[in-house]
Amino acid sequence: MAQISIAFQTDKPLTAYGPLAAQVESYGFDAVTVYNDLLYQPAWLPLWEMARATHSVRVGVAAVNPFTCHPVNIAGHTALINDAAGGRMYLGLARGGWLDFLGLYPQRTVTALREAFECVQHLLQQSDEPYNGAIFQTAGGDALRWPIAHPQVSMLLGSWGAQTIQACAPYIDEIKIGGSANPAVIPHMRQLVDAAAVKAGRQPHDIGIVVGAVCVVDDDGPAAREYVRREVALYLPVVAELDPTVAIDPTLLAQLKQAAARFDYDAAASLISDELLTRFAFAGTPDEVAAQAQALMAAGATRLEFGTPHGRTTADGLRLLGERVLPQLK
Repeated sequence: MAQISIAFQTDKPLTAYGPLAAQVESYGFDAVTVYNDLLYQPAWLPLWEMARATHSVRVGVAAVNPFTCHPVNIAGHTALINDAAGGRMYLGLARGGWLDFLGLYPQRTVTALREAFECVQHLLQQSDEPYNGAIFQTAGGDALRWPIAHPQVSMLLGSWGAQTIQACAPYIDEIKIGGSANPAVIPHMRQLVDAAAVKAGRQPHDIGIVVGAVCVVDDDGPAAREYVRREVALYLPVVAELDPTVAIDPTLLAQLKQAAARFDYDAAASLISDELLTRFAFAGTPDEVAAQAQALMAAGATRLEFGTPHGRTTADGLRLLGERVLPQLK
């Protein structure tokens, strides 16, 4: 049976995250995640609050990029949070989006992500041996200087790319296909992931496939779809070209990118049809969202993640997901 998780954007007061995570746990979800998107709050303190407020649910970040946060900082934050969570944390790494805002144009992303996983694990093990990567290095002779009670951390890669998946396959437990609610892409990704696992000396299906997208659930289905369009407009220009099973008219894609580039998300939202929306978001009544999720589970997703904003209000969305969607999936 697929696991079901909830993901939050880091746009809330810090004190909100503990109670939200406890609420997610009380409904019986399997995991709770925070994003680490550029220009929002860094994920670490919200994640710390969630770890301390929960007892059994997995807590994680999806995802951190190693271009704005060095592996030594990633490892340090991860060690602290995983200890607070009693070993329940997972760490997601990805290239990340919108880096051009900072004038960053990473050239060796595959190597950087592989080395970031290796280097974080090296540091969490408190090895005093050197780590000699092409991009990241440690001199050796010293290690993280405090006791780490839980050095083993579940690892997730956020990626659509075959080369990146293959390079990181020895180190990861899950792949996240971010910004997708499309059942058709899962068999394609399963083939890529299984081939990468075997090449890394692992078994097929050792690596899970996580599908996550923005979600708005409401008793008024058309209102939910209208509300979610603006949320999808933020991500669609980034992920639309990554899904090989979706054909988007080039003119439409160019218009979406132009609207997003001038931060006109209302204009971008008006270009998104209902058919396109269902490939990149969870939206509708509780029964409609449950049906979307069931199709993804049937296609082979091992975890589904309902992302921000959840409903026309967070409170209503979480209540409907917990009380009327989750029971249909469990």
